[in-house]
Amino acid sequence: MLARTGEELLEICEKYNISLSEYAIRCEVEEKGFTREEVIEKMRKNLKVMISAANEGMEKEVYSVSGLIGGDGYKLNKYAQSGKSLTGHVTTMAMAMALSSSEVNASMGKIVACPTAGSCGILPAVILSAGKELGLDEEGLIKGLFAAAAVGIIIGLNATLSGAEGGCQAECGSASAMGAAAVVEMMGGTPKMSLDAGAIILKNVLGLVCDPVAGLVEIPCAKRNVQGAITALCTADMVMAGVSSKIPFDDTVSAMYRVGKSLPESLRETAMGGIAITKEGQRLKEKVFGEN
Repeated sequence: MLARTGEELLEICEKYNISLSEYAIRCEVEEKGFTREEVIEKMRKNLKVMISAANEGMEKEVYSVSGLIGGDGYKLNKYAQSGKSLTGHVTTMAMAMALSSSEVNASMGKIVACPTAGSCGILPAVILSAGKELGLDEEGLIKGLFAAAAVGIIIGLNATLSGAEGGCQAECGSASAMGAAAVVEMMGGTPKMSLDAGAIILKNVLGLVCDPVAGLVEIPCAKRNVQGAITALCTADMVMAGVSSKIPFDDTVSAMYRVGKSLPESLRETAMGGIAITKEGQRLKEKVFGEN
C-alpha cells in the first residue's frame, strides 16, 4: 500500500476513499505489523511530548546550553496575551510555541524531531494552534500528525529531510509543508488540497540555506521555525479559499532535492557560509567556543 509519490498517494486515497491520516495509519499497521491501537497510541505519546515542549518555553524562560538563545517563547506568549498583536492570537501563539520547542531542544530538553530536531518547533506549533482554533479534541490533533506524516514520507522517499544534505529548505521547508498539509485536512480539505498546500510551501522556500551560527541549531534556526509555522497556517488558509498549486507536489519535491544538491557545502549545515560567517556570527562563535 506504500505510495512512493504524491500522485500514487492521491490515487490510493481516492481508491479507498480515505484521508491522508487514515492512509498513514494503515501504512504503519501494514509496514510495521503493529495493531491500529498501538500505532495511534504511539502517536499520542508523540503528541504529549510536543505539547510539553511547546508550552515549557512559554510558561518560563528557557535558555540554550550555549546561551545564544532563550526567553523568546516566553516573551511572545506574554505579547499574545496582551491583545496587541497585529496578526492575531492564533499566529502569535503559533510563533510562541515554535520558539518554545526550539528553545527546549537547544536546552537539551525532550522534543519530537519531526522531521528533524532543527525543525522541531514547526509541526507542534501548527497542529496545536490550529487545533485550538478549530476546537479539535486530542483525536483530531493525532489525525493531523498522521496527515503530516503521510506527506513527510513522500518527501523522504524522493528528496531529503536533512539540512546537511539539502539545506534548511529540506528541514524547515519540509516541516512547514507537512504542517500546511495537516491543517488543510484538519479544516476539512481533500488530500489533493493538502498536497497543493505542501507544494506551495516548497516552492516558496527553494534555496533556503542551512547556516547555523557556531554550528549550533539555534541561530537562525529558532526563528526559522517561527517563519515555517506561520507560513504553514497562511498557506492552509490560502488553499481552503480555493487557491491551488500550478506545479504538482511531486515536481516541487524533486525541484527541492535538485536545488539542495546544487547548494555548496558551505550552505549545508557546515557553518561555513551565510550568516554563520558574518562579523557577528563569528563573534558569537568565539563567545561560545573561545575561538576564531
